[in-house]
Amino acid sequence: MKNVMQYIVDHKGVKTSVIVPFNEWEKINADYKKLQNKLDVLLAIKDGLGEIKDAKKKYEEFQTLSDFLNESDS
Repeated sequence: MKNVMQYIVDHKGVKTSVIVPFNEWEKINADYKKLQNKLDVLLAIKDGLGEIKDAKKKYEEFQTLSDFLNESDS
């Protein structure tokens, strides 16, 4: 059986809703979650680069990766 979307239209023939087969919806939703995760990572990188740029302008000292990884949680 082919997955076919069905459209609901109003009295003027304008599409107002869509019925998507469940399997197709699951795929769309999974793809959306992957893209959202990718966007979150890219935005975090952008924010981090902005922080580095601001710190350089203020001549602030940077924490090394080693120091960051060796920080205690307490």
